[in-house]
Amino acid sequence: MICVICGLWLGCAAQSPPRPPRVQRPEAVRDLSATQVGTSVDLRFTVPDTATDGQGLTKPLEIVILRTVTRAGENPAPAMTSTPIVTLQGADLAQHISAGKLGYRDSSDRTEFQRLAGSTLTYQVRGVTRGFRGRPLESAPSKPATVRLLDVPRPPSGLAVEPSASALQLRWSAPTETVIGTAVSSVTRYRIYRSETGKPESYQPIGESPEATFSDASFEFGHLYSYRVRALVSEAGETAESADSASVQIIPRDVFPPAAPAGLTGLYTANGVELIWSPNPEPDLAGYNIYRIGSGGRPTKLNPELLLSPLYRDTAVTSGLRYTYRVTAVDKNGNESSPAAEVTVDVP
Repeated sequence: MICVICGLWLGCAAQSPPRPPRVQRPEAVRDLSATQVGTSVDLRFTVPDTATDGQGLTKPLEIVILRTVTRAGENPAPAMTSTPIVTLQGADLAQHISAGKLGYRDSSDRTEFQRLAGSTLTYQVRGVTRGFRGRPLESAPSKPATVRLLDVPRPPSGLAVEPSASALQLRWSAPTETVIGTAVSSVTRYRIYRSETGKPESYQPIGESPEATFSDASFEFGHLYSYRVRALVSEAGETAESADSASVQIIPRDVFPPAAPAGLTGLYTANGVELIWSPNPEPDLAGYNIYRIGSGGRPTKLNPELLLSPLYRDTAVTSGLRYTYRVTAVDKNGNESSPAAEVTVDVP
């Protein structure tokens, strides 16, 4: 039998024309944002993982970041017309990516910052893959992100953390000079960052304060916490952050006793002295101790184990004597409160 495709006898390999190679042009970068931090601009955006045909990328991705500088009074030009400030690829690209987001810091030294202060920086980003013979296949440009560089304050100084029973109290000194060296006219507020590992990329904002103090009530004793603070300024609708203060770490320990129990009352009954008091509200309360004041004013603890309820019956009393009692609260770390007001009971 003759093959109807090539006219030869059966057993030939019918040849189909080769398929053209698939074009792997990346989707555009999304969610580009630009934030001034000190003399730098922090960029963050979503890295594409699909091509324009909707299929996953199978070729290595490169990220190209472009920037234009517009002086005050000039009309900004698109960043895509400028020379790239950096191209990230391979391991260099991977180290900037976390959970699909890429973070990149466009840094300036003090001299360059002084030259750029007051200018508007416009950023755009492209994704690039390589086609036949290394031909670049570029994505569409991202939407532009702009930031006007403000002469921000120097970082806050003297950051310190002091634990209390209910919060970690942060204090620091307000900056008095800007990066360029002029006097700070005003700080809008401060932004507080916290990390539970101390690694540079792990700090997350946990709150803001108009004053050089902050109370962090969301903590646990025995855990490591590391803090940094930035000063924020606003001008003509632009907001910028100072560089980070020096970081400070703390592992708070619970050395804070509960409040003294309140409302201690005592009453003699046929079975002994009945004592009752108001329960303590502390979430880490472990129990209570009862003390009886004997001759010479020396207190003796009556309970061998902590009392779990705010009541106690003392049956080891003698008729005709007067007894004085006090009660304390104890938390789960063994911290014991001062005693409540004493109560005295006469046994008839």
